[in-house]
Amino acid sequence: LLLDRPLDLSMYGPPVDLSFNNMRALSQVPRSGLRPLSMNADNKYLSRSLRLCNNKITSVEGLQLTLSHFLAQPSKLGWLDLSFNKLTCIDRVLCELRELRVLYLHGNRIWNLSGVDKLVELQHLHTITLHGNAIENYKGYRWSSWQN
Repeated sequence: LLLDRPLDLSMYGPPVDLSFNNMRALSQVPRSGLRPLSMNADNKYLSRSLRLCNNKITSVEGLQLTLSHFLAQPSKLGWLDLSFNKLTCIDRVLCELRELRVLYLHGNRIWNLSGVDKLVELQHLHTITLHGNAIENYKGYRWSSWQN
């Protein structure tokens, strides 16, 4: 496949890794102690991936602000790892991530099957993990939202 425009490989760097920080809310995001990654002139990371796994996050309220704080192109986020937190639902704010391709939500406390339906809006989403949540106790949870 040939593209008419050059591919900006600088945006495909390693993920911004905020895992294992005991964060309870996205407003507690640390700025120091992060692995050195490529940044632009505005001190924003040149990455399309964000790891927030293995924290104690209960809500993704403020996610857009966090993305804008860290990423050079927050609207281009393609990979988000929220696994092993304390999320109980799939928040509508995740549907604002129009370029999202991979979403890890395993190991949380998500129990509402109807919340998964919201993610159908994400046209590029091809991978979502939900195992290790209360939602897996519903018979057929894997297929209910993704049938055409």
